[in-house]
Amino acid sequence: MSRMKRAGRTLAFVACLVGACAVAMHADVKTEQKGQVKFAGALGTMFNMFGGKAAKEGVVTKVAIKADRMLTSNGDTGQLVDLNEEKVYEINFKDSSYKVTTFEEMRRRMREAEEKARQERAKAEKREEKNGEKNGEKPPEYEVDVTTRSTGATKAINGYDTKQAITTVTVRPKGKTVEQGGGMVLTADSWLAPGMDSIKELVDFQMRYMTKLDAPVAGGAASADQMAAAFAMYPMLKDAMTKMRTEGQKVEGTPVLTTMTFDAVQSPEQQAQARESGQQSKPDDTPASVSGLGGLFAKKMMKKKAEESAAATPANTAPGHTTVMTMVSETLSMSKDVSAADVSVPAGFKEKK
Repeated sequence: MSRMKRAGRTLAFVACLVGACAVAMHADVKTEQKGQVKFAGALGTMFNMFGGKAAKEGVVTKVAIKADRMLTSNGDTGQLVDLNEEKVYEINFKDSSYKVTTFEEMRRRMREAEEKARQERAKAEKREEKNGEKNGEKPPEYEVDVTTRSTGATKAINGYDTKQAITTVTVRPKGKTVEQGGGMVLTADSWLAPGMDSIKELVDFQMRYMTKLDAPVAGGAASADQMAAAFAMYPMLKDAMTKMRTEGQKVEGTPVLTTMTFDAVQSPEQQAQARESGQQSKPDDTPASVSGLGGLFAKKMMKKKAEESAAATPANTAPGHTTVMTMVSETLSMSKDVSAADVSVPAGFKEKK
């Protein structure tokens, strides 16, 4: 997997953590959700060109949970997770087949991915340490800040009366603000509705799933091996998860619509260097560790020249901030009427070995 793809999935995982703040009692639930991811700059252009209808309009996903089973379906494919059997069924509705993977096999993949990521991070840190020694600099340490606030705004969405809450996650060099030292900022603009506790079953099931796998945290935006690799590559995410859960207890309700934006932030020095060079670095080599995170991310995710990027940046964007990715998640419908067939491999489907 390329570093750019790995980083993109890691960011999606971080975004997922923003909503993973509550655990509900086990109950049946069936939902229909729509998700869309947008990338900025040249990467966004490529994504729209090759992503087809899904990239332009988003993807509708159906999720059904009953007891220890969860079936997620999207077009021609689906995934059934059985916590009791400790198996995952990858379903192909198009050719009426499925493949089975045991939790033990997934644990093995997770360990391998974690070890590989740890080795890559160690190599990157050695390179950065050598570069720092040449320049007389020490590798920077990073801190994570998380805040949640209710704005008081209200809106009716898909038949639900919602209130707005905004969660902001900031990763910055220790002892400096993000404007002083660069870093990254993840903002989740959520519209929450009361009386939708069943939706929290999605988060609860993922947490039980990850506990069964002995995975470091729960989250549905990445697979277990990707999450293990993410935590090996970015240890600061563990701290971010803990803080996000604490902050999440400050607001009531379940997200009906959430817009998440990821901003890379350059320090004043990095902004000056970008202006002097007149262009950004190529987007094909995302940094493998957190050192220089904001500056490197902003440089390597954008291909166009600095002045072209500035022209495309919204007027209300703070200096040095580059929006790399935007994710939108919307709950279209919710029901508690779940049958056994809703969480089963369809009859007649054949297993592929």
